[in-house]
Amino acid sequence: MTADGTANHLARNLVSLRHSRALTQDGLAKQAAVPRSTIANLESGEGNPSLAVLVKVAGALGVPIDELLASPRAKVRHWPADEVAVVGKGRGVYVRALVPEPVPDSMMEVMDFAPGAVMGGTPHLPGTREFFTCLEGRVNLMVAGDRYALQAGDVLAFPGNLPHSYQNADGVSPARGVSVVILAKAGV
Repeated sequence: MTADGTANHLARNLVSLRHSRALTQDGLAKQAAVPRSTIANLESGEGNPSLAVLVKVAGALGVPIDELLASPRAKVRHWPADEVAVVGKGRGVYVRALVPEPVPDSMMEVMDFAPGAVMGGTPHLPGTREFFTCLEGRVNLMVAGDRYALQAGDVLAFPGNLPHSYQNADGVSPARGVSVVILAKAGV
């Protein structure tokens, strides 16, 4: 592959990845801690970035460097289960990303609850909306002091700025759910 070919691949891939994340050149530049002109040069195919710049841009987009430089192909990526991080939160609650690449202004997680598990929710900015779907078992959701008992298939939507917590309602069986948080934009 020629240097020109690599620059063109980088330009095409960068524009595509930036658009898929609903980022402006300025937004990507801020996340990558590089000047906006650097992003503009890379997207024009005229840039000759250092490895440090590629690392910063790839990190801001949440992709490996080879995805920035690869020849364009179908935008398909496979994550084996063991490559998606599972994080313990609360007592007996384990959370993993539902979508393992950044999605602007949202958080999407699969939540696994051991029998009797409890987890306090983190209040967000006013205007944030949260959705919890119970997939298996029974989950009690406390929102601003009110208890909502959810069974498999039930969905609860609530303002994300209110105090909330989750509890597996069963002391014997595990439970599972999906949390989707649509974040409010600061200053809006």
